Amino acid sequence: MSAMPDDSRAQKKISAATMSPLKPRRIVIIGGGFGGIAAARSLGHCDAEITLIDKRNHHIFQPLLYQVATAYLAPADIAAPIRQLAQKQKNLSVVLAEATGVDLASRSVQVRTPAGDARNVPFDFLVVATGMQPGYFGHNEFAKYAPGLKTLSDAETIRTKILSAYERAELADNENERSRLMTFVLVGAGPSGVELAASMAQMSALTLRRNFRRIDPANSSIVLLDGASRILPSFAESLSQKAAWRLEKLGVKVLTSMKVERVDEQGIIANGQRIPSATVLWTAGVTPSPLVKTLGASTDRAGRISVGPFMDVPGVSGIFVIGDTASAFRNGKPLPGVAQVAIQQGRYVGRVIADLLEGKQPGRPFAYFDKGNMAVIGKNFALLESGRLQMSGFLTWLVWAFIHIMSLPQLQNRLRVQIQWLWSYLTGQRSSRLISEAPSAQVGSAQPVQTADLRTLTPGSPLKVKAPASSTPA
Repeated sequence: MSAMPDDSRAQKKISAATMSPLKPRRIVIIGGGFGGIAAARSLGHCDAEITLIDKRNHHIFQPLLYQVATAYLAPADIAAPIRQLAQKQKNLSVVLAEATGVDLASRSVQVRTPAGDARNVPFDFLVVATGMQPGYFGHNEFAKYAPGLKTLSDAETIRTKILSAYERAELADNENERSRLMTFVLVGAGPSGVELAASMAQMSALTLRRNFRRIDPANSSIVLLDGASRILPSFAESLSQKAAWRLEKLGVKVLTSMKVERVDEQGIIANGQRIPSATVLWTAGVTPSPLVKTLGASTDRAGRISVGPFMDVPGVSGIFVIGDTASAFRNGKPLPGVAQVAIQQGRYVGRVIADLLEGKQPGRPFAYFDKGNMAVIGKNFALLESGRLQMSGFLTWLVWAFIHIMSLPQLQNRLRVQIQWLWSYLTGQRSSRLISEAPSAQVGSAQPVQTADLRTLTPGSPLKVKAPASSTPA
């Protein structure tokens, strides 16, 4: 099993192109996600200087990002500082900067620091693991009204939108406006959309129960729609049907074969039908980082780089692409954009580079070992597909919970998540129901505050407000 269709002559040619007569010692990894971290760790014993570049200082356990968005967990529960993960690896340096381009001629990565400074980081070997960002199928104007879910900031934005919608609905006097505020539309019924919709449904029915006086959150309308003919298209059809049944039981309205034509502040238009909503969430398409275009390599229809059998960029020495950014195949089918693919590719590329540093030829081409596909749909129900094995229900949910806890980056993450999950399971409460505040105005830039004249205020009289006297001479 290789990353490209079998062609032994092509493999030998690519292998020879990947080799360098020199003994390079500078390895640069772009991206601190699953693939980048795995590659860095697999190079821990190499005689080389490794530099990991990321615009964020933390590694995110993305499979649980939806639980931050729905107030189950706090951001710190599923994230860990990259420097802390790398503190025991003496040959690894971490650079907090955004990679903006790759100069193949000078073999350097162009970065921009948080202060805005531009720098070049030279490399002998380069590993590109930049992951994906929300993609709107050519309609980037949708992003203003429909945030995606890829970062902690995205998760906090979604959490704020959801909770704020209920607060606004509590104050609304118009019934139509209240209905719009309590209608939530999720575009995209892959694992992220399904998990997010189920979690939102249980939050509205259980966590927020009796929290409001004028509205009942259980009356919320949660709509999950997709352009495909069924949800979870990467799963077997039988499991997809079970997922749809489970979602409908939780109160989620599932709409398939729906093409989104417009997203605005009033909601969405799909298949010519207007769905009024104050909260539209995008869990559909993704697109690679703009950085990949600077490599000048061949890409697939989704913009991912078509890699060789060793996860290398064909025709370019010493550059590898892994994770969601790479277009690789197994048995003629594209590999899914999941964490296990990125982790296995990161470890593999680390071993390939280690061999090249020692002057050895790369061994076998990359072969992905499929450990199965999972999705959780609310409390006590999950799906598992691994080869011919298909499972669903409570036991599968326990397996899902165990695997995800053990996969968290640090022991403290595992302990916090276990405690929070147990508390939520027993009480239905969620500990991170915080609405993010807007940044405060800078000191000295605020406008004069109007004050009430308390001397003339009597019980039952309207509050008379006057502006403070101006300090500017007339």
